[in-house]
Amino acid sequence: MTPVLYIVVPCYNEEKVLPLTSPMFLKKLLDLASAGKISRDSRILFVNDGSKDGTWKLISSLSDLNPHFAGISLSRNRGHQNALLAGLMYAKDRADVTISIDCDGQDDINAMDQMIDAYLDGADIVYGVRSDRKTDTFFKRTTAQGFYKFLNLMGAEVVYNHADYRLMSARALREFAQFKEVNIFLRGMVPLVGFKSTSVYYERHERLAGKSHYPLKKMLALAFNGITSLSIKPIRIITGFGFLVAAISLVGIVWSVIMGILQSPTGGWASTVSIMCFLGGIQLLSLGVIGEYVGKIYLETKARPRFIISETTGEKPASGESTGESSGSAPEEKGE
Repeated sequence: MTPVLYIVVPCYNEEKVLPLTSPMFLKKLLDLASAGKISRDSRILFVNDGSKDGTWKLISSLSDLNPHFAGISLSRNRGHQNALLAGLMYAKDRADVTISIDCDGQDDINAMDQMIDAYLDGADIVYGVRSDRKTDTFFKRTTAQGFYKFLNLMGAEVVYNHADYRLMSARALREFAQFKEVNIFLRGMVPLVGFKSTSVYYERHERLAGKSHYPLKKMLALAFNGITSLSIKPIRIITGFGFLVAAISLVGIVWSVIMGILQSPTGGWASTVSIMCFLGGIQLLSLGVIGEYVGKIYLETKARPRFIISETTGEKPASGESTGESSGSAPEEKGE
């Protein structure tokens, strides 16, 4: 029996690029169905992340024109990671397998063929990994590569040069649904699920239209969120540095006492002030890192919903057969 595939596409202010990429997604879906690799009941699921432009109106129109298109709209903007999670949780009880991909057309959709082949060979998770970064500027390439290396150095388990282009089976998604944390970093959480996994490699293209929603500032915020959500290594580094400074200070105290006994004390206010300012800066930085963890604990204890779905498009059977679900019903995971 051929598996039902849901291609999950998070969208935020994508009215310029959606008319260009939606036909591409549809063609790929139909090609895979014609090749007998997936069911004709498969869907392209757009997730509207509280867009301020006409994105949701466009998604609704696509759904009305073709039953292979479906859409859900979040009650407000919750960020890329939460929007993607909403789509995956919506799809997990409706599909046998999902592929998540960004809306901008940069990820090579032809890699989906290899992903489906790997799934049919028994893989539950397939990571889409960039084979090179020729299309990036020197600054973008350097910072992006440093981003992945730094994450791994800090203890966050991520696949190098992999973003959020991946295949996940329904089995993997059901287990992933048990991860209840509010502060999510999907590319670091998915490897924790386990199961058989592999990678496919592809070349990334230029964005087809519109502008990127991930400038350097957001990339840095994403990296810091990933580290503090998945690892306590920064706190251990602070602890280790504290021991080092304490040891050096102890040596300094012994040296000061000996010098005070053997000779008259000499002036040293400049060095003293410099050391105090240095240690004060380190203390404030350490408190900031610890405060970030405390803040995350605060948010986790509130257990607020990670997303709320306000609208869905009416899903009609793509092949004319009943799916056994009511049109436009919201998912059980709505309150997550």
